[in-house]
Amino acid sequence: MAKVEIYTTFLCGFCANAKALLNKKEIPFVEIDVSYDFEERKRMELKAEGKTTVPQIFINGNSIGGYDELVELEKNYLLDDLDSNFVET
Repeated sequence: MAKVEIYTTFLCGFCANAKALLNKKEIPFVEIDVSYDFEERKRMELKAEGKTTVPQIFINGNSIGGYDELVELEKNYLLDDLDSNFVET
């Protein structure tokens, strides 16, 4: 099963939308709230190659970007089989 991680902050509409889409697709994910955790936020930025916005979403260790990129994956049916579409890094 694919490992999905989503870095979020509270009161982030894009974060809420991303989590809602993942839940709708019944894709389990680990949420990492970086609202007040500056160490974790720095790890997110390093992992996301300098990106500082949330959500930051990773599938099998691959950075896919944020909510807009997640929606593009859905439009292209790539969320339907994450294991085949995202090789673990």
